[in-house]
Amino acid sequence: MHRLLTIAAFLAVLSLTALSACTAPDTTDNRQDSSSQNRKTGVLLVSHGSHSETWRNTLFALEDNVRERVLENGRVEGIKSAFMEYTEPSIATRLKEFDEEGYSDVIIVPILLTVSSHSFDDIPTIVGMKENPESVEMLKLEKIERYTPEAEVHITPLLDFQKILQENVLRRARALSKNPEEEGLALIGYGSEPYEEEWTQLFEAAADHVAAQTGIDTYSIGWCGHIVRYAPDSTTTAVERVLKTEEKAIVIPALVAFDENFQVRIIGGGIEKVDNHQERVLYKPDAILPDQGVEQWIVDISNEYSETIDKKK
Repeated sequence: MHRLLTIAAFLAVLSLTALSACTAPDTTDNRQDSSSQNRKTGVLLVSHGSHSETWRNTLFALEDNVRERVLENGRVEGIKSAFMEYTEPSIATRLKEFDEEGYSDVIIVPILLTVSSHSFDDIPTIVGMKENPESVEMLKLEKIERYTPEAEVHITPLLDFQKILQENVLRRARALSKNPEEEGLALIGYGSEPYEEEWTQLFEAAADHVAAQTGIDTYSIGWCGHIVRYAPDSTTTAVERVLKTEEKAIVIPALVAFDENFQVRIIGGGIEKVDNHQERVLYKPDAILPDQGVEQWIVDISNEYSETIDKKK
């Protein structure tokens, strides 16, 4: 509980700080004047990053799906996507573009499932809003460029995926379910070692929602990310826990987008280790996206932040 309060407090302070004065006063002539009447606001959708082209294309499609709705309020003049690591366009690349195009404000919307070191430390450190020594060292090792833009940066709170995730998992579980009375649910997520408690609570809420709506009240949680060193064993264990009391297990990958390495090699590989998995495991290697709830959240938070910025004119 104390950690949750600390995280919530930090995100609230970070958001308020970003909206008021996220960059220190600058004496150079080319920095945007935050009191200028000529503000120009952009939105940057920031995702983790992946070597998978399929994964990247899903995030670009997300941008395409929300672009018209984000821009229609007239306060946002441009929207782009960036990846934190592994691939271009990077956060630094996109912020440089916004600077070159004369933007005074950039709203960063993290497309991340829930709290992690990426949202808490890495992204703020990349854009010059925080100096976390561990993040600085990690960014150097990973050769991730840091860039403090001329534009003011406003980082929104993490996507409120809880209700969105609940409805998303429910929809996907129903699509696979054949006989709820003899089925259990296995939710497999990326995970975050320092924040395992928060991830677990998020998934438990989703599983409870499925139980309330379908009667599938047995569930288990497993991980497929660095918390288990990208091994399939946690998936196998999660499925086997369900099958101890139920005839079949519905496996839902609670991952933002589809990546062959996770949905096929790690999760799929873990399922293959389960005895008689062909008959006892119901699995579709899909992802949270595409999801209308996620899209609407991006539109809503972009509208909220751009309205606040507009009032500063």
